[in-house]
Amino acid sequence: MSRLIDDWLAANLDRVVAWRRELHAAPELSRAEFKTTAKVVDVLTGAGLNPTVLPTGTGVVCDLGPEDRPRIGLRADMDALPIPEQTGLPFASTVEGVSHACGHDAHTAVLLGVACLLSTVDDLPFGVRLIFQASEEVQPGGALNAIEAGAVDGLERIYALHCDPHLEVGTVGLRTGALTSAADFLEVVVHGPGGHTSRPHLTVDLVYAMGAVITGLPAILTRRLPPGSGTVMGWGAVHAGDASNAVPQEGRLRGTIRTGDRDVWAGLEPLLRGIIGELLAPYGASHDLTYVRGVPPVVNDDDAITGLRRAVVAIDPDAEVDTPQSQGGEDFAWYLEHVPGAMARLGVWSGKGPRHDLHAPTFDLDERALGVGVATLAGAVLYGDRD
Repeated sequence: MSRLIDDWLAANLDRVVAWRRELHAAPELSRAEFKTTAKVVDVLTGAGLNPTVLPTGTGVVCDLGPEDRPRIGLRADMDALPIPEQTGLPFASTVEGVSHACGHDAHTAVLLGVACLLSTVDDLPFGVRLIFQASEEVQPGGALNAIEAGAVDGLERIYALHCDPHLEVGTVGLRTGALTSAADFLEVVVHGPGGHTSRPHLTVDLVYAMGAVITGLPAILTRRLPPGSGTVMGWGAVHAGDASNAVPQEGRLRGTIRTGDRDVWAGLEPLLRGIIGELLAPYGASHDLTYVRGVPPVVNDDDAITGLRRAVVAIDPDAEVDTPQSQGGEDFAWYLEHVPGAMARLGVWSGKGPRHDLHAPTFDLDERALGVGVATLAGAVLYGDRD
């Protein structure tokens, strides 16, 4: 089977690269991936497959292989980010202010390659479901739309890859357990009567009260949550008032809280509500809390990682590397709420020059990684679960 993959890549890797470049030059934001969806449908149809566009109009599901055997899902996300590109590539984004700064163009091209490769195999050991998912970069993410449309129905296992610019091309990062973190969003609006800064004792000193929340909430969480949960709370936006000599009536705090512990994630909202109320009570300030649950952590199943490991070792015995848990969020986690599976980190750094991080306007990847990605996902189907 490994020879089959090698031969296919030798003859077709240029096509995969061309798909990636075409998608890269024409990025589409979340919930607007209509041209990308059409491209996916065109390639799959050309390979003799029968894709189905999801009811949202973006995103594609396509089954192939035997109907009487267990079915494995393979997922790729397709959306771009509202980030101007600064790579200088000849195939750089032609859409102002939008770019594939997270590598979803590569994810899509890799899965197209896997689809075309597997379509040439007469007797697949498993049924396969290809899931080209829209809207990963927003909340609620497109994984929920795909699941609602039946994308996980009948699946025994599901796999995905994500580009990692911290790993060198030719390597694949594997980790059992939590790979990413839950990522939730909160906004705290603090209220008081306002007043003069010369007489803070006659009013609610709103900014001072906000400061108690800004510093106190992250600190108290370290004493209310297990140290091993990987929980991180940070503020991203703070605003209150405009005049230097006036105590404002309203202030606004926005931030995120992330955790790698599924059980901790389930109890974060009531915990934060209680702590914020406790912190503001001594100052007499009232508040409103808007808490938006994002995604759960991606928790890789041990058996699924074993399947991926077999595929990776078949590429190169030295290709597997350890990868740490990330504090980033990834809506692939929603699939794992329904079916066991795993996500791997695909090394995309060339080995020379700086590592440009995901979501940076300078992010790029070594296109040799596309072949590694195809081999990993195709291998997971062809021999990943064989003894």
